[in-house]
Amino acid sequence: MGVRSARSKMQAQNQGLIASGRVDHMDQIDNFQDLALGVVSTRSFPAIVGTADMMLKTAEVTLVGYEKIGSGYCSAIVRGRTANVRLAVKIGAEMAESFGQLVSTLVIPRPLPNLEAVLPIGNRLHQLTQRDGNNRLANQAIGLLETRGFPAMVGAADAMLKSAEVQLASYETIGDGLCTVIIRGSVSNVAIAVEAGMYEAERIGEFHTVMVIPRPLDDLEQTLPLASCWIEQPQPLQLPIKIEEKQTETEPVQLPDLSSLPVPIQEEIE
Repeated sequence: MGVRSARSKMQAQNQGLIASGRVDHMDQIDNFQDLALGVVSTRSFPAIVGTADMMLKTAEVTLVGYEKIGSGYCSAIVRGRTANVRLAVKIGAEMAESFGQLVSTLVIPRPLPNLEAVLPIGNRLHQLTQRDGNNRLANQAIGLLETRGFPAMVGAADAMLKSAEVQLASYETIGDGLCTVIIRGSVSNVAIAVEAGMYEAERIGEFHTVMVIPRPLDDLEQTLPLASCWIEQPQPLQLPIKIEEKQTETEPVQLPDLSSLPVPIQEEIE
């Protein structure tokens, strides 16, 4: 089989896996070579997470990860077939525009290998976010509240934890003084907590952006920061080195004296 035909076959297999939703965090394919690249950029972390969530739920694309370059600039990177990437970027841009946070968008149908090797647009970002162990906060709604200034974020986090039954999952900083607190819980509790956090952030400093995601997909789960205290590490099974069997004392059985027993004599019948 020639190099060109082998490459075409691999491309078809990779596209088929992504189209059928059978890609498991880059484990079933080595990379996204020959797949289209899509990028949407905003100036808010909650905005880019909400944009990525909408892109994943609208088109059959895979979220590679985020790129944060400072001054509040964040980009969500997706890969997939060209038509799906174009649709995802279009919907993502509309979503970011509705937040008033859209900076720019990009679609590259066939990125060259040199671009793949140098820039973080392949599977490297996603691999960095892979976590061993189970996430105890998985399958819960996500609330993100962004402030300008660390004290406002800490105060908002405290208010959210005290106002509703939610858990503080992690936080994220993206430069320009922007800090995002991330909470998890039921949809109703997250909504209540976020509202309380907004008022507290405005009282202390500057409230910037808020986002609530009721049903996050697995791809989004893997790319969000998570404090190590919420990751359950698998524990090896502890087996005893030596098992000592308990010996029980048994009483000897007393057998009768066979010599003293009468022996029956059978008479012969003539």
